Amino acid sequence: MLFFFGTIFVGLALLGIFLPLLPTTPFLLLAAMCYAKSSKRFYDWLLNNKYFGNYLKNYQEGKGVPLKVKVYSVSLLWGAIICSVIFVVQNIIIVAVLIAIAIVVTFHILIIRTLKQDDSDNRF
Repeated sequence: MLFFFGTIFVGLALLGIFLPLLPTTPFLLLAAMCYAKSSKRFYDWLLNNKYFGNYLKNYQEGKGVPLKVKVYSVSLLWGAIICSVIFVVQNIIIVAVLIAIAIVVTFHILIIRTLKQDDSDNRF
């Protein structure tokens, strides 16, 4: 069951790369936890993945997230929220919820430690 959920969380994390309201890092962390308890092979694969392995390791070890990733994430988040509010959402309550979510996610991203480029050989 944990292996199944780990795989689902990896899929959601991959979607989160392209959909700004879906958080990538928490899903990767959940996948890592599920794989750690169910499949050493997939846990090792996740932590050594060339696209997000270093990102995940740095986050887990408390080293932080590169500034470039923070800027990209916040920009993509607000771009998507603003487009949604202007072109899609008509209900003022939903607009307020979207803006509140964007504020909370932005705050979370900003309080994560910023990884210095010499701290890791991050691929982002």
